[in-house]
Amino acid sequence: MKKGRILTGDRPTGPLHLGHYVGSLKNRVELQDDYESFIIIADVQALTTNFEHPEQLPQAVRQVAMDYLAVGLDPEKSTIFVQSMIKEIAELTIFYSMFITVNVLRHNPTIKTEAKQYGY
Repeated sequence: MKKGRILTGDRPTGPLHLGHYVGSLKNRVELQDDYESFIIIADVQALTTNFEHPEQLPQAVRQVAMDYLAVGLDPEKSTIFVQSMIKEIAELTIFYSMFITVNVLRHNPTIKTEAKQYGY
């Protein structure tokens, strides 16, 4: 039987904590045996809200990777990757962004929250 796939991840905005573990990391560890798991460290996305100190990003990426290993994510079972290292993600992002209007973005709950948070 073919395994299902999971794509999930985190923005490296600081150390992962108990909330991350209870909210998703524990499940990722449990599911990595039964699913083909792809776990993204979304460093490019982290720049959308942590743009003041981009020099801190490499250390934050390493910290998240170490946290993943510490909770039991196994690189032999799960593909862990850094968003900025996959050029095709940037290419697809540019391509798909050409299809999204400002009006569609205004109705996206995540965009609404972040726009309000940053005063837009």
